[in-house]
Amino acid sequence: MKTQLHKGFLVVLLIMGIAITSCRPGTKTNTENDIRFDSITVEKTYHLLDNPQNPNCNLQIKFIYPNQYTNKEILKKIQESFLLAYLGEGYESLSPQQAVSQYTEDYLTAYKDLENDYQDELKNASEESPVGGWFSYYEMSNNEIVYNQNDILSYTVYFENYTGGAHGAHSFMNHVINLKTGDDLTEENIFIDGFQDALAQLLVDQIARQNEATTAKELEDMGFFSIDEIYPNGNFLVDHEGITYSFNEYEIAAYVVGVTNVKLSYKEILHLLREESPISHLIN
Repeated sequence: MKTQLHKGFLVVLLIMGIAITSCRPGTKTNTENDIRFDSITVEKTYHLLDNPQNPNCNLQIKFIYPNQYTNKEILKKIQESFLLAYLGEGYESLSPQQAVSQYTEDYLTAYKDLENDYQDELKNASEESPVGGWFSYYEMSNNEIVYNQNDILSYTVYFENYTGGAHGAHSFMNHVINLKTGDDLTEENIFIDGFQDALAQLLVDQIARQNEATTAKELEDMGFFSIDEIYPNGNFLVDHEGITYSFNEYEIAAYVVGVTNVKLSYKEILHLLREESPISHLIN
């Protein structure tokens, strides 16, 4: 896929603005969906060999999950989706409380597996070669409801951890659920066939605008990789204004650039949307 920075951004937006006037009005409202949430908070610290003088791990969890919905079958489906998105595979069949408890136990158990290595390093430690700080681990995570209207639920999971090395890792993983079915929405549900190249171009153009760049070279000088590597990645949110993509560290740019969020209005992507997609009713 070859992408080029557009010079005529205003012309493109004008054309899209004309196109949208022919679209019938949407039926969106400002009323929240009939779904309720609860939360689970965990903060655990463990020192190697259970000695407060030794390096430790710290686990912090702030997990929001759905706990009430009129359709119980869909509620169970959505809870499983939340658990899978937040904790990963192997926990989604448990209740939220059991899943978080089991995840916490698994994290601490994995950290305790370092104790033999730590004891070996202690034996060989000296003033010239002290025990490394890489034995101190941490993991912090939380999730946030971003949009909860019109039978659409958008949320994001933030994850940060350190397990040795030069620096920690950070990521945002986005999810959109159709509350009528309980299914996660994908790009294929929303966009017409063959949307990828055209959407990639819109993403590149918006990233350029956000960074006040007019050439690919300018973006690359800021730490972005080749613009040919900027491509729809399925990591998106939707709301009443449009769709937002998140590109995490090292995905399209160097670590120093951090997470790149790219928001496209419905005007910009209208020509790529399926007419009867699950989000079509959000568009005015």
